[in-house]
Amino acid sequence: MIVFAGRTWLIPVLILVVALSAALLWAGRRGHAERGVRFACGVLKFAGIAALAICLLEPLHVSQRARPGANLFAIIADNSQSMQIKDAGQTQSRGELLRGELTNDPTGWQSALAENFQLRRYAFDAQLQDARDFGQLAFDGHASALNGALRQGADFWRGQPVAGVLLFTDGNATDVTPDLAGLEKCPPVYPVVIGAEGLRDVALEKVTASQTAFEDAPVTVQAEATVHGFPGEQIVTRLIEVGAGISNIVAEQKQTATGDDSNLNYRFQIQPDKPGLHFYEVETRAQKELGVAEEQSREATLVNNRKMAVVDRGQEPFRILYVGGRPSWDFKFLNRALADDAQVQLVALIRMARREPKFAFAGNELSNPLYGGFADTNEEDTARYDQPVLTRINTKDKFELAGGFPKTAAELFRYDAVIFADLEAEFFTHDQMVLMQRFVSERGGGFLMLGGSESFREGNYAGTVIGSMLPVYLNRTGNAKLPSQWKLTLTREGWLQPWTRLRATEAEEQTRLGDMPAREVLNSVPDVKPGASVLATVSDADNNSFPALVVQRLGLGRSAALLLGDMWRGSLRDETSQKDVAKSWRQLLRWLVSDVPPRVGIAAETAANGDPSIVRFVVTARDEEFKPLDNAGIQLTIRPVHLLQSTNAVSSTNYLRLTADPLPDQPGKYEASYVARDAGAYLVEAAVTTSDGRAAGHAMAGWTSDPAAEEFRTLTPNRQLLAAIAQRTGGAVLTMSALKDFARRVPERTAPITETWSDPLWHKPGVFLFAIGCFVTEWGIRRWKGMP
Repeated sequence: MIVFAGRTWLIPVLILVVALSAALLWAGRRGHAERGVRFACGVLKFAGIAALAICLLEPLHVSQRARPGANLFAIIADNSQSMQIKDAGQTQSRGELLRGELTNDPTGWQSALAENFQLRRYAFDAQLQDARDFGQLAFDGHASALNGALRQGADFWRGQPVAGVLLFTDGNATDVTPDLAGLEKCPPVYPVVIGAEGLRDVALEKVTASQTAFEDAPVTVQAEATVHGFPGEQIVTRLIEVGAGISNIVAEQKQTATGDDSNLNYRFQIQPDKPGLHFYEVETRAQKELGVAEEQSREATLVNNRKMAVVDRGQEPFRILYVGGRPSWDFKFLNRALADDAQVQLVALIRMARREPKFAFAGNELSNPLYGGFADTNEEDTARYDQPVLTRINTKDKFELAGGFPKTAAELFRYDAVIFADLEAEFFTHDQMVLMQRFVSERGGGFLMLGGSESFREGNYAGTVIGSMLPVYLNRTGNAKLPSQWKLTLTREGWLQPWTRLRATEAEEQTRLGDMPAREVLNSVPDVKPGASVLATVSDADNNSFPALVVQRLGLGRSAALLLGDMWRGSLRDETSQKDVAKSWRQLLRWLVSDVPPRVGIAAETAANGDPSIVRFVVTARDEEFKPLDNAGIQLTIRPVHLLQSTNAVSSTNYLRLTADPLPDQPGKYEASYVARDAGAYLVEAAVTTSDGRAAGHAMAGWTSDPAAEEFRTLTPNRQLLAAIAQRTGGAVLTMSALKDFARRVPERTAPITETWSDPLWHKPGVFLFAIGCFVTEWGIRRWKGMP
């Protein structure tokens, strides 16, 4: 703002300017030179006289600026591992260049900044820390918690006059959210971008492992790689199974980088040969770089070339209870299909003979010799005669299912799924039906009913608790007469489920379904319930279609209805058809138990504080009825399985024990934390004991720790993110060369504590030089044109 201190001279100055202007106008008209020359000379004279006249008014430049020494200014340096990268054409790393700039101050910008502000120096990686001496920066942090560091600083500086933050970083943050939440209260941030583009690098962006019930490829490992600076070269990606003392290449794929910047996707489908935890390492490199040491490699770094994934195939086999009304062919082939399956164990309770009602004889046995001997039958033998004859198959011991179908939650909830086959509703008591409903909805188990002469509506399940659990309606009238030949086909939803298919392509699956023999046993239902999915249908010669396989979610579990009663017919053709039927049974039952929760479970979660090396364990413990287990003792045993980029030995004795503490607001859940500084695969086992010291179960989980994964995910400076932070906080993006000018001008920006200052413009040498220049120029033009 311009202020005139000598306003008392305003009227004399105006009179002087008017008089001189009139004199110049009169003198200009008398001249004989060209009009343009006379006009230019007049303007120069007037400008010089006006400048001197304005000086009489004493103009002052008045503004607000930061009061010297009253405000703080923060300098924050990135201390993470990504600063170890050497840019193209540089002999020093980004961190070495930054350390030299901060410690040597070659342009004196820190000294200039310190003249007006109190400087506070910090470094950050996973969190913000004081840094009295930037010469101690080691650039070894496992994370760049940029957002967390700024928010931490904002909380620390709350109530203090902080004018701004100089942020030296490459912008490759590991914790920034898309909306930059939490930066609203941060002082203006002035990011200084460290690093350049154009690096040659092959990096794994993401590695994920997913499991399905599809037998041919139960585990899919997907890897996404980015390639910079290797156009036209083959990029080799390997899948390696690792563990304590093992490292086996499972699969290898090659793709060609199409340009300077390429995104490549790799997909591996594998089938682990045994249950339990499996650890896999994915490694990607240019083919010409295989076997080349890091110091001779053309890549900027090899840290981001490897990632790990963990696959949990289950520590114990799933146990499925099969309850059948009679021996059947379907049970024979089902039991045979699961005989060699290490993941699923079938326990059967099959009725061999129905219950025979007790016969009461009239009269005295002594009066009729035909009745002789019946009076000697004791009550125990009579009770056995009055009960159905049941046989048990594949039980653990002589006590399992000794009393028939389970009558308590502790007995039933030990199973993961239950199958009803050709068994009427009268076989179960009402309490057992309610228990089955709890088994599915509360325990999270799976329930499957197979078709047969005494299943679904034919088994009088309509209006029962079991009937309400099924995904089909039973209380409506179906077709009175059904044809005897049914062809099986998949619905659109069925094609989307990998476990319903047996072939690799749709054409092959269509051929298989078309060659299957027709089925002859179908329980017809009029409709399916809302929310249920029809995965397979059967049709007759007139193309009348009826549901064949229907599934739905039910509480925490799932229920399914296989309305066909003669799946075994598909096994009668040849060996291939027998294998197909066995495979379809295995995939159906694996789907049925795939989401069933165990009694004791443990999950390893990465902490949300920006440090990927911190892992949080959450243990879920339940009693025999799957209710939360309180006051339990949780002992955790942690040991590394395979370490990356580390010389530490992995052995069976290299373990750590922790105790998990209960979560106050979540019954039956316990937590503990662990810091895994070394990159690699880890195993944690939870042993649970009840309050009276009895063993309640155990669980195992695996996780991979790669603290530098996100840190080196991309090496190009994230200028877009830094610009967004600057805009969000009211700052601006700077370069290293602009620091000196910034330090000189930053006091003029907004600051918490300011002062008013004035600068006398009339006292500036430039004003008088301007006036003299105008007069000299005017005199030169006149002499040039020969004017008097």
